Amino acid sequence: MAQKKRDLRSRIVALLEKQKATAPTESEIASTLNVRGGEKKSLQRLLRSMVTSGDIVLIRQNRYAVGDSADLLAGKLTVLRSGNGFVDAPEGSVFVFSRDQGLAFPGDRVLVRLHSEAETEPGRDRTGKIIRILERSRHDIVGTLRSTGKFFYVVPMDPSYTHDIYVPDKAGAKIGDRVICRFLNWEHRHVNPEGEVLETLGASNDPSKDTISIIKHYGLPEEFPPEVVREAQRVSELMEKPGERLDLRDAYIITIDPETARDFDDALSLETRSDGTRVLGVHIADVSHFVTPNSLLDREAAERGNSVYLPDQVIPMLPEQLSNGVCSLKPREDRLAFSVFITIDRSGKCLESGFARTTIHSKQRLTYEEAMASLSGKKSGQTREIPARTRKLLEQLNALAQELRQGRFANYALDLDMPECQILMGARGKIKDIRLVDNDVSHQLVEECMIAANEAIARELSARRAPLISRLHEPPEQRKLEALHVELESMGHHPGNLSQPKVLAKFLDKMKEDPLSARIQLSILRSMNRAVYSADKAGHYGLAKTHYAHFTSPIRRYPDLLVHRQLGHLLKSGAVRGPGPRSGQGGEAKSRLAYSREALKPLADACTATEQKADEAERTLKEIKKYRFLEQQLRTRKVDDFEAVVVSVMNYGMYVELPRLQLQGLIHISAISNKFVRFDRGSQSLRAGKKTYRVGTNLKVRPAKVDFDKRQIDFMLVK
Repeated sequence: MAQKKRDLRSRIVALLEKQKATAPTESEIASTLNVRGGEKKSLQRLLRSMVTSGDIVLIRQNRYAVGDSADLLAGKLTVLRSGNGFVDAPEGSVFVFSRDQGLAFPGDRVLVRLHSEAETEPGRDRTGKIIRILERSRHDIVGTLRSTGKFFYVVPMDPSYTHDIYVPDKAGAKIGDRVICRFLNWEHRHVNPEGEVLETLGASNDPSKDTISIIKHYGLPEEFPPEVVREAQRVSELMEKPGERLDLRDAYIITIDPETARDFDDALSLETRSDGTRVLGVHIADVSHFVTPNSLLDREAAERGNSVYLPDQVIPMLPEQLSNGVCSLKPREDRLAFSVFITIDRSGKCLESGFARTTIHSKQRLTYEEAMASLSGKKSGQTREIPARTRKLLEQLNALAQELRQGRFANYALDLDMPECQILMGARGKIKDIRLVDNDVSHQLVEECMIAANEAIARELSARRAPLISRLHEPPEQRKLEALHVELESMGHHPGNLSQPKVLAKFLDKMKEDPLSARIQLSILRSMNRAVYSADKAGHYGLAKTHYAHFTSPIRRYPDLLVHRQLGHLLKSGAVRGPGPRSGQGGEAKSRLAYSREALKPLADACTATEQKADEAERTLKEIKKYRFLEQQLRTRKVDDFEAVVVSVMNYGMYVELPRLQLQGLIHISAISNKFVRFDRGSQSLRAGKKTYRVGTNLKVRPAKVDFDKRQIDFMLVK
């Protein structure tokens, strides 16, 4: 049945390619393809599915066409704070002005008609107009209930929603409450959409309600179904049935994780041979031993796609019995792992890889802070004493990691590592502090080992022609690089031909000490394509890898679990070599694989979607907490002074960025000086007396006003 459906899909696409000029109707397609009787309903369902997926488009007079031939593209709408936005389609992104967005909400899957060259404004090479909404991103929208005195309306919590939603009544909520509003209808862009209040979450100014608001708004999963929890409790018993495994319990293996980590899914070992080669062991929790295909646990994990890490809560992909229990590589306990052994020569070149299902016994659990203290030789009063053998292993791993890192950058990988903004939570949703966590050598140690393991797995499966879900990062579009070039020149830099990875990598390295380094990195990141999961394509532009897949976090990422299963089948069949010199010579995969390429395609798309939703939810809640933090300071009158840098200058003021908070705000021209302030358009500067402010100027500022609904901050200068 599935093959028949795929054949019909291919025939439809071939027909539409052939009849580009006429764009046939459904009945014409049925007649040409000789689809009759009851099969017509199947054809109708398939056509609708292909329109929703963007494979084909429905145009004027209910005719069907291939998107490119009709200048139509399907994709997801992202709306910027300005109200303008862009649609990400497989063929590239299309800029859409606010006036051309029709009745689309942020995140909706839409159909865009590309503007002709005559309609396109100078400086933009692809703009379009949304002509149809293919699928709403969400029907339940979280916002704050407000009133005009006569009417009630909900202000969406997400400021990229440019329209408030009218509701007929309060449904028991109070003005100022955070509510869940169900979208019902929207007939005209110049009239507000309509909805109804479903549920009250609490007062909008209560920070303890922020997390549940985000969970509801993004439709994130909450409690596990009871039957899934019961299955998790049962499969834990499989720890006592490990099957045939390589026993590594005597090997010296350690874990390095964040201080707050509750689950440990990776561990490291290193052996140095007499010839100077080293064998890096990367040991990953063997989740596939406990979570089998089509089990309740597997279906729930597939639906969740990944764990979601919010500032004050983790929404796990697997129940606690697994994620924090038998799958977690806890120190001084026997655990089941899937291990990768990578042989590396004296120059840091990877010579060969081997794989095995193993039993390990981690000898030591370190935090990043402890690892860094050991590597730097700086001991704090709170750092535990680390055994000499662990310190030696850390030094050897660090030396190897830096070799691997230098090798990546020699191949023009992009160094886009930025400090992570860590929010320290207090009681009832309040914020204790916000601090930056640098990507220091302790983090790089683990990162490089994981990258090496991920590459080894992808390379092995690709060599065996085994289908896999790759972590795909495609090169940026030329037009985005051109826009980036213009932006960098406005900052006073001349980066050269950014379409050459070598030029871009060298420019990034050169800008590390620039006052606008964070801004430059962010601009470059925004010009990049998003990394996705793909069963069709391979290659990671940012890491400069031909083959790359996610393997190292199966506790929190479903694609990793799929790769484990595929590798496990090949290992069992002998198609993949083990860690020793006599452990099979490998060869093309002959055994029945866990997944075909066709089976992996929808799973890759689904995992990309859940990951992007999780990323958006995490980013939004972090931003909310930053605004809460500044609100909290203004309310208690305990206001910090912040280091800031000017990132853009306008005739009405200047926008500054706070590196500590990774947040931007405005210093209005009235807050710069009581006297006349001159704006110089040519030099993009503001002059107040003897003081001149331009992009890159360092300042000290403090918050003056926070508009939480609009996510806007006004700062004042600290003289």
